[in-house]
Amino acid sequence: MNTSRWIQKKSLIGVIGLLVAGLVALIVSPSISSAAVPLIRQGTTSTYGVLAASTVTNTGPTTISGTAGGDVGLSPGTSYTGRESVTRSGVDHITDSAASVAQTDLVTAYNDLGVPAPTTLAAPDLAGQTIRPGTYSTAAGTFLNSGTLTLDAQGDPTAVFIFQAASTVTTSTGSSMVLANGAQACNVYWRVGSSATLGVDSRFIGHIYALTSITANTRATVSGQLLARNGAVTLDSNRIVNDACVASAATTTSSTSPGTATTTPGSATTTPPDGTITDLPATGTDTLLLVILIFLLLGLGTGAVRTRRR
Repeated sequence: MNTSRWIQKKSLIGVIGLLVAGLVALIVSPSISSAAVPLIRQGTTSTYGVLAASTVTNTGPTTISGTAGGDVGLSPGTSYTGRESVTRSGVDHITDSAASVAQTDLVTAYNDLGVPAPTTLAAPDLAGQTIRPGTYSTAAGTFLNSGTLTLDAQGDPTAVFIFQAASTVTTSTGSSMVLANGAQACNVYWRVGSSATLGVDSRFIGHIYALTSITANTRATVSGQLLARNGAVTLDSNRIVNDACVASAATTTSSTSPGTATTTPGSATTTPPDGTITDLPATGTDTLLLVILIFLLLGLGTGAVRTRRR
């Protein structure tokens, strides 16, 4: 073999080596796909910070706002007391057609939230846990938070968290919920079979869809909504922020207090996700590259044999 042919052969081997490396990276590297996002048809409820069926009662200065809407709705009830102390970015819909439609849409969303099959957690108290995206319930049928709950989206700003409580949701005084690694409050849902009670000075994240009533005690803050199908919503110097989802979320851990965000180290997940993460099979492009690689290798082998025979 002359020097020119030897150099050409070495160059071909180098190109094939690069192709092999790229192909291995494509095939071996896992393509991550998350479980299908549940269908949650919020309808016109999306613009309400507060929606009740029987009464809305407020004590002290309460603010209701958010990029998704800061409306207050009531239907079929008519009693809205303490409204003079409520500052809202939206409008009041008290026993009007809009509130009636919203209540109908609330039933639809409530039913949708009951469809995904949940992972059953051993203990109802979520304090100290880091929860990954998925749907969750407890054997007791209740959810509690006596400390700090972390919702970890694992870098996916579209990740959805659903909590199905057969009866009640109760948070303790001063308890908190935080968002981590791109999680957004707009993607957190609580389906409550009876009533929800938020403790004094507690921080809560998510949309509450309660079959009966919701009570937000003194200075409790909410990143989400308070929506009651059949009962009352009771407020006391609260701050409710109903923000819409954004295209991407910062991978930080933040509390529900507006304007605060602190970066924290990632923590281990203590519960399994709802659904599995799987490796996708090789794409059509991967297959084509593999075929080309095989032909190149066969051609190289044939050329080497011919060269040796000469």
